[in-house]
Amino acid sequence: MILKREIIKKERFIKAFFFLILLVIISCKKEATKVVIKSKSDIKYAKGFDIINDHGTKKLIIKSAYKGSNEVAEYTIKTKGDKNSKVENTIFTPIQQIVVTSTTHIPMVELLNEETAIVGFPYSKYVSSEKTRNLIDAGKIQEIGKESSLNTEILLDLQPELVVGYSVSSADKSLTTIKKAGINVIYNGDWLEETPLGRAEWIKFFGVLFDKEQQADSIFKVIEVNYNEAKQIALKSTKKPTILSGAIMSKDIWNLPAGDSFVAQYLKDANCNYLWQTSKGTGSLSLSFESVFDKGADAEFWIAPGYFTSKEQLLSSNELYSKFTAFKMGNIFTPSTKKGKTGGVIYYELAPTRPDLVLKDIIKITNPELLLNYKLTFFEKMF
Repeated sequence: MILKREIIKKERFIKAFFFLILLVIISCKKEATKVVIKSKSDIKYAKGFDIINDHGTKKLIIKSAYKGSNEVAEYTIKTKGDKNSKVENTIFTPIQQIVVTSTTHIPMVELLNEETAIVGFPYSKYVSSEKTRNLIDAGKIQEIGKESSLNTEILLDLQPELVVGYSVSSADKSLTTIKKAGINVIYNGDWLEETPLGRAEWIKFFGVLFDKEQQADSIFKVIEVNYNEAKQIALKSTKKPTILSGAIMSKDIWNLPAGDSFVAQYLKDANCNYLWQTSKGTGSLSLSFESVFDKGADAEFWIAPGYFTSKEQLLSSNELYSKFTAFKMGNIFTPSTKKGKTGGVIYYELAPTRPDLVLKDIIKITNPELLLNYKLTFFEKMF
């Protein structure tokens, strides 16, 4: 009887011991799970890309390569010298030889002090930045054709480590050819962002490629703080000046920013009354001259009147422009007059990277007393 009791006790002890071990194993698994779960990056505004740590592996994810694209491209980021990596969809950093294809890429690369890594660029005539312009003039950056028609032979001869592509509505055929030849290609969709800070945040994309994430984060943080401070300054004004934008570009159709566009966001953040701010859409509105005149004839300011650079050009295009109050009062401001030495408009190159300066320009134009010591960076009064 005593022996039977001892056996029962031992069986209970063994069961309790194994149950305790099971609890420890489960607990360890839970702790391990906490360590390896996906962690989001600090991307705050941009919608088109992300940087994550996936089970200890850094990944650069492109969510929107071009307009209408539903594909998500995922790239594993590895440091050079890591031999235990698959080559396909793997980018080895820091990149030392790169081809970029949009002028909007140039300022971000320069802010990271990596302009000497650029070995090729399409239609380089439009590059305005002096540092990169000097490299082009010295023959250190090769001409590789035009945005929509890249010279694949030159690209293959250059053998860059990476080509940062740009496309409006579909995958670029020449870039597909380059990719098939074994050269890494990644699309940059910064232009699709719907907010000014969303566009600027793409500097973090380049930060990953050059293994300068901390520097890219710091640069963006300064831009973000400057932008938000300017936004708060604009709120000090009790008046909200009315704004007209755009112009007739073809067939008597006036193109102007839609209410959800990044341009409309600038005007909102500058504490202005953009007359089409309640319209839907993130791109452009195409309206008749009559409808624009009915609503905008008495607007106090006319900002960014298309590609026109003078009032004379406006009148040559359409004499009815003279009937707008902003025309009569001389309150038309354009970014098209400030150009680099080869003719590229500085605004289109630098503005996406420096939305803080664009916002300050608009505040200076519409409420100059708020920024007494600030001088316009991109815009000039049209004469």
